[in-house]
Amino acid sequence: QVQLVESGGGLVQAGGSLRLSCAASGRTFSLYVMGWFRQAPGKEREFVAATRWSGDSTYYADSVKGRFTISRDNAKNTVYLQMNSLNAEDTGVYYCAQGTMSAIRTGQDEYRYWGQGTQVTVSS
Repeated sequence: QVQLVESGGGLVQAGGSLRLSCAASGRTFSLYVMGWFRQAPGKEREFVAATRWSGDSTYYADSVKGRFTISRDNAKNTVYLQMNSLNAEDTGVYYCAQGTMSAIRTGQDEYRYWGQGTQVTVSS
């Protein structure tokens, strides 16, 4: 069993930055994929970014490319999402997820374990 706990959300002004953290415990395997998803009010949950635990591959949604950076600290079993140049469209609940596949996928059905989410609100 894997437990994921997100932190770092909050209220920020447009143009500002936040860094989200996702601490993983339980069965974490270096070949598996960690992803970030988000859900805006009234919208479906969408893919944001993902990385392999090995760090040799990352992938971003077009809407965040160049502004967000996903990284990991294997020693701490923690994945981060650095979010810069935030705008109102980035508002939502951000979820960390772990998949049991070795290659990055963007579909949420590919991810087996999920955190409880952390709220990010960007004021314009």
